[in-house]
Amino acid sequence: MKRRVELKNTQREIYYFRLRLVLSLGFVLVMLFTLLARFVYLQVVKHGHYQTMAENNRISVVPIVPNRGLILDRNGVVLAHNYSGYTLEITPSKAGDLEATIDRLAQLVEIQPKHRKRFRKLLAESHNFETLPIRNRLSDEEVARFAAQSYRFTGVEIKARLFREYPYNEQTSHLIGYIGRINESDIQQLDENETAANYRGSDYIGKTGIEQSYESELHGTTGIEQVEVDTGGRGVRVLSRTPPKSGNNLVLTLDARLQEIAEQAFGNYRGALVAIDPSNGEVLAFVSRPGYDPNLFIDGIDEDSWNELNNSPDVPLNNRALRGQYPLGSTIKPFMALAGLYYNKRSPSHTISDPGYYTLPGSSHQYRDWKKGGHGSVDLFKSIVVSCDTYYYGLATELGIDNMFNFLSQFGFGKKTGIDLEGEVAGLLPSQEWKQKRYKEKWYGGDTVSAGIGQGYNLVTPMQLAFATAVLANDGVGYRPHLVRQVQHSGSNEAPVPEAKPEFTVALNPEHLALVKRAMVAVTQPGGTAAQAGAGAPYAFAGKTGTAQVVAMKQGEKYDASLLSERNRDHAWFIAFAPADKPKIALAVLAENGGHGGSTAAPIARKVLDYYLLGKVPKPLPTVNAAEETEDD
Repeated sequence: MKRRVELKNTQREIYYFRLRLVLSLGFVLVMLFTLLARFVYLQVVKHGHYQTMAENNRISVVPIVPNRGLILDRNGVVLAHNYSGYTLEITPSKAGDLEATIDRLAQLVEIQPKHRKRFRKLLAESHNFETLPIRNRLSDEEVARFAAQSYRFTGVEIKARLFREYPYNEQTSHLIGYIGRINESDIQQLDENETAANYRGSDYIGKTGIEQSYESELHGTTGIEQVEVDTGGRGVRVLSRTPPKSGNNLVLTLDARLQEIAEQAFGNYRGALVAIDPSNGEVLAFVSRPGYDPNLFIDGIDEDSWNELNNSPDVPLNNRALRGQYPLGSTIKPFMALAGLYYNKRSPSHTISDPGYYTLPGSSHQYRDWKKGGHGSVDLFKSIVVSCDTYYYGLATELGIDNMFNFLSQFGFGKKTGIDLEGEVAGLLPSQEWKQKRYKEKWYGGDTVSAGIGQGYNLVTPMQLAFATAVLANDGVGYRPHLVRQVQHSGSNEAPVPEAKPEFTVALNPEHLALVKRAMVAVTQPGGTAAQAGAGAPYAFAGKTGTAQVVAMKQGEKYDASLLSERNRDHAWFIAFAPADKPKIALAVLAENGGHGGSTAAPIARKVLDYYLLGKVPKPLPTVNAAEETEDD
């Protein structure tokens, strides 16, 4: 039996062995080269990039929110300021079950249902990673209690913050406004204005009033602090610090004490008052009643308080001085008298016989005067003193609505005054063109008759009427009304007062102007419609009463306030300036549903004038029940 012998091919095995060895070595070399190349790329080519990333992981950039500027009145009285306090805040993304967390917190600090409602409202408006307050203004005892148990609450912390406060509450609410938490709309606006970077770390922004209009001055400049942190995210040391720049302080033209006197003078009446220095446009008082407590809005108003304000029939959130639009009634008559003189439709000696009504030519319709039986023989001077409607029915018809529009618009009627507050409305000064565009109807003679005594389509804001009165008092020279007198720049005591410059001048005949002013002074003297308010005044002041209808009367029907509900009664107007020869103050007063201007609005104005000119609070003036008053103005 033969044995099979296998022959080994040694050379072949050596060849394959070497081939595998070379391939393995090549693979190792390629991998080493790849690692080396990657190493070079990371350590050399991308060195700067990754060094920055490493620094960012090591260094935390913390924004430092600036202190908000103060708001002061012209005498240094603080109207808006900041104070430090503690707030209990929750980060929803870290806290887990929010309701359970709040329930446990309520065992340590007082958390009322209104706090929960406000928190839920803020949560709905915010990103879940934001820190939101559940309680503000914690007491020292509450801070201590939470600090001892803080380890039990993930995503909950106590922060020391500056809070905004408005010490005058309702009295300056529509003027100063308020700040509120920044929402999505605010963020969008900041992005559009390219100012979002300056609000990093900020929670609040001006929402209304001066706080909104002068946000850029009040906010300041956000600072930056670079902090080195450890692996746990805890701060180790401060590497660099760019301090924040506090917001600028604003000094207003407002006299806080005058504002307080004006508020008190209204008593229970709703309405508005605006007082202006006619020589420079400074707003001395700016009242809108009723107001509201702006402190409620800073951290988000609770639902109950919001419903109470929003559903109130008195509409306290409405800025009546800036946005309330009313017929101006007989306060239009001094301006109408100037228009009649300007267009030569009347002369100082021109006299009419007033039977107590006016009949439009070609019509049988009678437009009654407020005084039954009329005023007898009436010239221009007397027409203002006794507020004769019949005189101005005829004058309006002769002037025509377009001449009225052209002349009255020079005093700012139908236009925004340009005051440095957001939200002003323009009112309405009608014309033929306006009616055609608005209603697709022609202008009728009856429309002109009504417009001649400030009724019909005419609408004016108290701000506009005060401005027009200031222009009249200043002999036709108009200064833009403004509320901010000085801007005190942060870190500097310099606060220059800008020189006031006239915005426009109405070309008025000095003799015509003097005649109308004398008549307005006579309004406040015996025989005038505001004689009661002017009684005993140690200075001469000019005025004009006005009554604006809320509910139209049928032809021949006599107005009787006692037969109407309170909110359907006429509005009471009064405009004035004093002293009459060299005016220092001009104002407009509106008492909603107050009845007659002479008995309701004029006494309010007198108290304001007495304080401003005499430096004392006047004694209460006797009042007349509007339902018993017989005068229309």
